[in-house]
Amino acid sequence: MTVRLYDSRAHAVVDFVPLTPGKVGMYVCGPTVQSSPHIGHLRSALVYDLWRRWLNYRGFDVTLVRNVTDIDDKVLDNATENELWWALAYRVELEFSAGYSALGILPPTYEPRATASIPQMQEIIGRLIERGHAYPAPDDSGDVYFDVQSWPAYGELTRQKADDMVAAADADPRAKRDPRDFALWKGSKPGEPESASWASPWGAGRPGWHIECSAMSSRYLGPAFDIHGGGLDLRFPHHENELAQSTAAGDGFASYWVHNGLVNVNGQKMSKSLGNSIFAAEFLAMAPALVVRYFLGAAHYRSTIDYHDGSLLEAEAAVERIESFLTRADRRLEGTRFAGSGVELVPDAFAEAMDDDLSVPQALAVLHETVRAANTALDDGDLAAVAQARGTVLAMVEVLGINPLSPSWRSETDAPAHRALSSLVDSLLADRSAARAGKDFATADRIRDELAAAGIVIEDGPNGSHWELQ
Repeated sequence: MTVRLYDSRAHAVVDFVPLTPGKVGMYVCGPTVQSSPHIGHLRSALVYDLWRRWLNYRGFDVTLVRNVTDIDDKVLDNATENELWWALAYRVELEFSAGYSALGILPPTYEPRATASIPQMQEIIGRLIERGHAYPAPDDSGDVYFDVQSWPAYGELTRQKADDMVAAADADPRAKRDPRDFALWKGSKPGEPESASWASPWGAGRPGWHIECSAMSSRYLGPAFDIHGGGLDLRFPHHENELAQSTAAGDGFASYWVHNGLVNVNGQKMSKSLGNSIFAAEFLAMAPALVVRYFLGAAHYRSTIDYHDGSLLEAEAAVERIESFLTRADRRLEGTRFAGSGVELVPDAFAEAMDDDLSVPQALAVLHETVRAANTALDDGDLAAVAQARGTVLAMVEVLGINPLSPSWRSETDAPAHRALSSLVDSLLADRSAARAGKDFATADRIRDELAAAGIVIEDGPNGSHWELQ
């Protein structure tokens, strides 16, 4: 068994070899909590949830760190007199957490906020200055910059030459030696709140964006760790700058770089200018959360997802096929010697797909083919095959986090409307059963036909009649 992944720095699919056998340290760039999350944020978090679940299944002890950037230019810009920057950051952080939780994304091992690691950021900046890779601004502004020209490896992640790069736009350029130099520390400016300023050897101020992740990753995972993940849009400048400043400071940093694709809407990239952003809360209101998770996780993690009208209907139909088989299998196996049997182990074809750079589309093809064959076995009364398929299907949907029988998803069907419908249908099924027992087949057929017209399918079996929505 060898897990392989696409390493963005190597530009190739490579064998994954952890620094410590049996353990994986993974750092994922989490949200900058400036405004409400959109579906791209959900997709990114889900990708690394899938990576974590599969690595766990393969026997690795995974430590996952996902940060919260709670101090940043954009956070300060979006604050108001009625909602201070730290209050805005916390409110938006809760929105992200709610979206993650709704999709069944496992909580990270650690979820540090940038504002809690200021000393660690200053320590790295100090090392960079000592090594000649950073310099305080000569104008006494309190700014500190990374010296791009001092680090020949700059650009190795995105394979760019420094001469071809645009100027860094994250700080006032007047005190820079080179327009491409980026801010490590930003001196306090007039009009900025005092609460967004920390004392430092270079003057009061706050950290630049890039240094935050270098400090938090090394604090929680050590100076060298296995996997650094994030959205494709973070490769440059954010991840390029992280890599440069951490390695220039003497840290080994990440062995592998993994980047997930973005989400388009009707063929166009989501953007504020186009007004086509779909926010997480809005998206989760369009369909059950399990369906949303299936849709966002079904494509290969490095591909671009294109959301269009009908996308969630397709995902819902796929989920219903899985749920229908599992519920039918449990009913048919109940009371037999096969009840509860079936080893919950993923099949080889599924494992091979997941080992191959987390190829979820191929893994889902194995899942649905197993369900198709198992439904045939149900129709043929081959209970041994049904029990075996049930175990493998449960193993696959558990790894993918889409088990429709899991209590976390089943709670959605406990809504008052569903309970009311269940009560009415169960009453009609009891009337139908009594009619059949009294050989009043006309009444029994009428009840069946009326339910079918309402989109409710009845399945008669040795353990009684059961119903489900068509």
